[in-house]
Amino acid sequence: MRVPSLWQTRSRPPARLRVKAALRAPYVTGMLIQNPLNSSELAFPVLECLHIVGFTISLGTIAIVDFRLLGLGMRHQKAADLNRDLWLWTLAGLVIVVFTGLLLYSSDPDMYYLNIAFLFKIVCLLAAIIFHYTIRRKVVSSEASNGYGKMVACLSMALWASVIFGGIFIGFVNPGL
Repeated sequence: MRVPSLWQTRSRPPARLRVKAALRAPYVTGMLIQNPLNSSELAFPVLECLHIVGFTISLGTIAIVDFRLLGLGMRHQKAADLNRDLWLWTLAGLVIVVFTGLLLYSSDPDMYYLNIAFLFKIVCLLAAIIFHYTIRRKVVSSEASNGYGKMVACLSMALWASVIFGGIFIGFVNPGL
């Protein structure tokens, strides 16, 4: 007996929504265009692994600087120097996350846009990216006061943790707004 894998057991939207999505799908010479991710058993899990690796890279580099702002590590270096050394890794991780995330979304858009956990993740992701490239960047580069730097580091980590929790709960929250 074959046990379904995690991505195969995720809740599907109601049949009426799947029919509406199929009717909206583009046709080429009478044939429905299929997403290649849905035709391979390994495409989705490999893409999901790449998504997690990209997120790990970007969050790891962000956490190093945030922990330095909190005074919990790398005390021999300034936060601005760490940020300057790690910015390319952070950006590379975010590019991987966004690219793979869009491909994962394309595998079943109805399941995602109707899922409150996914919407929560996207809102938190946008807030975290905006916060990272505006307020946090300014605080890190200016070597702001100890209290303000700690507050920004805590907020940064809370935003990124919210993105993680939103992503975890996508598979466990049934679609439907």
